[in-house]
Amino acid sequence: MKSTGLLKVVCTAALAASCCFGLAACSQDGQSQTGSGIDVSDVSGGVAAKVNGAEIGENAVTAYVANFRNSNGLADDTAWAQWMVDNGFTASDVRSQVIDYYVSQELIRQAASENGVTVDSSEVDGQISTMRSYYSSDEEWNAALEAVGTTEDQYRDMIELSLTETGLKDKVATATEPTDEEMLQYAQMYASAYDGAKKSSHILFASDDQATAQEVLDKINSGELDFADAAQQYSQDEGSKADGGNVGWDKLTSFVDEYQTALDGLEKDQVSALVTSTYGIHIIKCTDVFTAPDEVTSIDQIPSEFSDSIKQSLEASSKNQSYSDWYQSYKESAEIETTDMPSGLAYDVSIDGIEPSEGSTAAATQDEGVSEGEESTGEGSSSAEGQGEAASEEPAAEASSSESEQIPEATPAS
Repeated sequence: MKSTGLLKVVCTAALAASCCFGLAACSQDGQSQTGSGIDVSDVSGGVAAKVNGAEIGENAVTAYVANFRNSNGLADDTAWAQWMVDNGFTASDVRSQVIDYYVSQELIRQAASENGVTVDSSEVDGQISTMRSYYSSDEEWNAALEAVGTTEDQYRDMIELSLTETGLKDKVATATEPTDEEMLQYAQMYASAYDGAKKSSHILFASDDQATAQEVLDKINSGELDFADAAQQYSQDEGSKADGGNVGWDKLTSFVDEYQTALDGLEKDQVSALVTSTYGIHIIKCTDVFTAPDEVTSIDQIPSEFSDSIKQSLEASSKNQSYSDWYQSYKESAEIETTDMPSGLAYDVSIDGIEPSEGSTAAATQDEGVSEGEESTGEGSSSAEGQGEAASEEPAAEASSSESEQIPEATPAS
């Protein structure tokens, strides 16, 4: 058993995260496909956009929206119209964002090809195998896939595109090492968040080996057996046994509930009773407790694992920013053409007369606008009118895209 077996795994959520950018992905043969299996380059229904000459078919956009509506209980036109109003969208906005999503995918594929980035099928197989291992049967695995509206083949395509983008990021983006000043600044910011963190080691036994676990615990408590030596000799956790059972700080990861509850009740150097979880029987030792200083004046005042985590986070952030800057420049240099929206699209339903639902994004925005308008009126109506005209120039899709996670973003994943 690997030490990662201690971590909480919410696999349906992980699958959902993988699918959050939509149902479209790059197929293994290089053809761009939607999650419903329609080739994005199929232009029999017209061309929605061109990316450096590569055509994105209108059929793919329509299929994407149809799949989205079906997956979210919005197949009924009235429900769909209400959703658009509540989220500040028109059918044209929806089309634009889905097209932008496909454009970003095509740009990633083209950039990957230009930079010699490829993904080996074994990498995809490895990620599928890892995710699949969290489920006890094919039925559970397929149910998790169905819950997020995808199939294993489509999920495989999504992983391949994600790995392609990761490879591209490694090729074109650079991480900047944080300065000592930045490290200290973030240590000061996060020291209080780490306060009370507990570091622990454990010895893991099979669930049916309670007799051995109790015997080892008794020897540890009597001083006959050192905890770290016992972990190396008895633990079934291959990922931590060589390090005396060390699994690190709880504020840097998440343990299964039974483990965390037991650890919460331990002080430094205390050893738990036998703790049973889905992974077996644990003996847990709290090896350290962090108490945040009143003032952090040096990075050395926090454990090295915390400073390493801060450094990795800052480097990842700088690399993401580098990639984002590169992508925007690459996109600006590309020839992207979007066609006018054709009439008669299935998702182009009337929203005339539909008011935002109470509590919706659009209703909140509307209420805020009214409040601001009333305040401005007291100062002078001409100012309020001017603000209204400026606001109306912003496309609704841009105004609400950050507020709705259900329509794909037009920016690369970071």
